[in-house]
Amino acid sequence: MADIVRDSEVVELNDPPRFAYGERVVSRSTVRNDGTFAGAEIGDVLVNKGDIGYVTSIGNFLQQYYIYAVEWVANGYRVGMRAKELMSLDNIPEDILDQLGPDKKAQFLALKGQR
Repeated sequence: MADIVRDSEVVELNDPPRFAYGERVVSRSTVRNDGTFAGAEIGDVLVNKGDIGYVTSIGNFLQQYYIYAVEWVANGYRVGMRAKELMSLDNIPEDILDQLGPDKKAQFLALKGQR
């Protein structure tokens, strides 16, 4: 546990969780087993960048950070993730959607309705 970096300036628990139960998210990075995931070797890839999953529970770590348990559809793993490692696919900000252009924005919103 000596390699845990604790940013004492950031306390996510002062704000509501960024993601909600059942929210569809995508991984922003590749996540490897650090030894806390049973059944996989240390260093094994658990989640690939771009994998899609669903938030199944919300906990906390060090009374400072939210940890989102995400069920990853591609491999069936449930992995704890920090908010900075995830991006919502259900609640993309309007300004980001506008950058897609009207056709792509309409296509995305139609897909979101099919969820």
